[in-house]
Amino acid sequence: IKNGDDVRMLQSPRSFGFAEKPRARINQGIAFKLLSQGQRLDGHDAADLGIAPSTHGNLRPWAKQGVLMLNTTLTVRAHQAASHQGRGWETFTDRVIGHVGAKAEHVVFVLWGSHARKKKALVDQTRHTILESPHPSPLSAHRGFFGSRPFSAVNAALARAGQPPIDWRLAATP
Repeated sequence: IKNGDDVRMLQSPRSFGFAEKPRARINQGIAFKLLSQGQRLDGHDAADLGIAPSTHGNLRPWAKQGVLMLNTTLTVRAHQAASHQGRGWETFTDRVIGHVGAKAEHVVFVLWGSHARKKKALVDQTRHTILESPHPSPLSAHRGFFGSRPFSAVNAALARAGQPPIDWRLAATP
């Protein structure tokens, strides 16, 4: 955790997304910055919601609205996917999921990728919403992430629970 905003996110998350692939040199203290090799996840919000993608990938505006992004394993050896699996991170991330799921307020859990989808059993589906899809990485996005419209799906789930939507727009500059 790099700053106080990150801790505050755990106190009142509204949308909780997690994936399986941390990346080097893109940590913002919000788990990760979704900007990798020219591919931006926020480009998918443009297709989903009709909003302009940013040029920076800084997710702080999402965090300030209660969006918490978390990988299932928080570190990895460079260029060695899943190299730190089974070394204790899962215990930590499972506890974070349990903490968020214990809140009385409705939370939308977004599970991207097979490792994240295994966490479904940790969430009380009678109180919270779970959205699932393949991971948005270039290796698997074609298996169902493209066209899944995760941003509008999160907002629809929040609306059904009587909660305001997330403003997924990112400023032109960080």
